[in-house]
Amino acid sequence: MSLDKNMNEALKDAMKAKDQVKLRTLRAIKAAFLLAKTAEGGNGQVSEEDELKIIQKLYKQRSDSYDIYVKSGRDDLATTEKEEMDVIAEFLPKQLDDTELSAEVKKIIDQVGASSMQDMGKVMGMASKALQGKADGKRISAVVKQLLS
Repeated sequence: MSLDKNMNEALKDAMKAKDQVKLRTLRAIKAAFLLAKTAEGGNGQVSEEDELKIIQKLYKQRSDSYDIYVKSGRDDLATTEKEEMDVIAEFLPKQLDDTELSAEVKKIIDQVGASSMQDMGKVMGMASKALQGKADGKRISAVVKQLLS
């Protein structure tokens, strides 16, 4: 089942439960999906891969905002962002922990035959595709740098 259909069910449940945080967040996600569907050059549909990218982007936006608000001492706004991050995280695939991520990156390094930092681009290209949605690009990059140096 696509994320869009799951979103509709979750939206109905949030309305019934009168969960304002979840309702607000799900409506933002639905709006992002609608924008992607009606974007110039679009065919009125969004693939599951694009849906995942949209949700990851929304999560990252909330995460960046949360960090800024915490540093600025705006706990009220940070709380809102954190609540929305928690709702969005429900629709993301399970994130790999550090040991799982290292193991996956090691496999990719062996596949590519990388031996130095000069091969980082090759490894990152494959790792980003293989681990899409399972790990943040910054974490992948850090592990690749650590293993290649």
